[in-house]
Amino acid sequence: MRKVTLAIAGAGNRGQTYASWIAAHPDRAELVAVADPDPARRRAVGARSPGVREFGDWRDLLADRVADAVILSTQDRMHVEPAIALAGASYALLMEKPLAPTEEECRRIVRAVSESGVLFAVCHVLRYTPYTELVKRVTGSGVIGEIMSVEHLEPVGWWHHAHSYVRGPWRSERLASPMLLAKSSHDLDWLTYVTGRRIRRVSSFGSLGHFRPDRRPAGAADRCLDCPIEPACPYSAPKLYLNRGYDWPTSVLGGTEAEVMDALRTGPYGRCVYASDNDVVDHQVLAMELTGGATATFTMTAFTEQTHRQTKIFGTHGRLIGDGESVEVLDFRDSRTTRWEGVSSGSNAGDGHGGGDAGVMDAFVSALATGDRSFVRSDHTESLHSHLAVFAAERARHTGTVVTVPES
Repeated sequence: MRKVTLAIAGAGNRGQTYASWIAAHPDRAELVAVADPDPARRRAVGARSPGVREFGDWRDLLADRVADAVILSTQDRMHVEPAIALAGASYALLMEKPLAPTEEECRRIVRAVSESGVLFAVCHVLRYTPYTELVKRVTGSGVIGEIMSVEHLEPVGWWHHAHSYVRGPWRSERLASPMLLAKSSHDLDWLTYVTGRRIRRVSSFGSLGHFRPDRRPAGAADRCLDCPIEPACPYSAPKLYLNRGYDWPTSVLGGTEAEVMDALRTGPYGRCVYASDNDVVDHQVLAMELTGGATATFTMTAFTEQTHRQTKIFGTHGRLIGDGESVEVLDFRDSRTTRWEGVSSGSNAGDGHGGGDAGVMDAFVSALATGDRSFVRSDHTESLHSHLAVFAAERARHTGTVVTVPES
């Protein structure tokens, strides 16, 4: 494989994660440029790869073709313009999910990518984990027969939800996108990948049930550092961010104790979870009809431990239970239970999403280096489908109806 050159547009947590992978594989990839309006974030990426050119705006990458590909890891509502322009400039693109917060914008991106013909991949990192490979291998072996139904749970975790979806950048549909798109487009994409079926029709229920002003405990202050009942609160910011080192999620606030304390005093991460400006749901359920007549349910909830997704797949010859690390199958033909152990690794962004972050980088760089696009496990049409399923589910939730997912 030839060595490829990469640029990063958007040097936040996700951009820095991919920069770390590049720095760890100098024989395969070289980071040559980073574009971000924040000098500190640019320096954080540049520190991993000395000699990186720094730009304050992604548009600077258009004036001078600096790399084979761009990793687009800007915030959700900042994807459309750079994706279309960079594809038009013939840059291969690895793009953070979601594509965009609206159906029309997603279609614009996919249309631009299709017309340009560039290599394109969305960071559906769950497709690239060792665990997913295990599930695919077991279901593909035929041991459970034909898949008839699936039960899938995303346990967001009480502290993770408070960090990202009550206090963080994804707390508001106005700032980012609906919770189902921001967090769970991964899951709908994963369901279609594992089952080999598309989502035909969907209904959905969910709401912002807890993290709102009317649930605020008596005596609670606006900020955790001033709150007399903070020690007993499960969503306490000091408990989450102090005395835990400076890895994610604390790294989002700063790299020193002084920076973290200042963020808790003045920034959104120190606010009471009942006194924020959040509006995304904290629990949601979907019921889906898949092509071929199979069915699936999906539950996303904040009110869990933060751990791997949990899945049950029911087939005509057996049932599979997966916990994100291992798979257990009951074979109906002989009543035997068999267990396969996968690779044990963490489930969240701080742990590389169970190997998915590294997996998607490995696949994209391999495709770029060889010209073999089969390394990428989803093309733009598949990525568009999972997004269209999310938008259909949101229409169903708001209207109380069953909604058909568009073909394309």
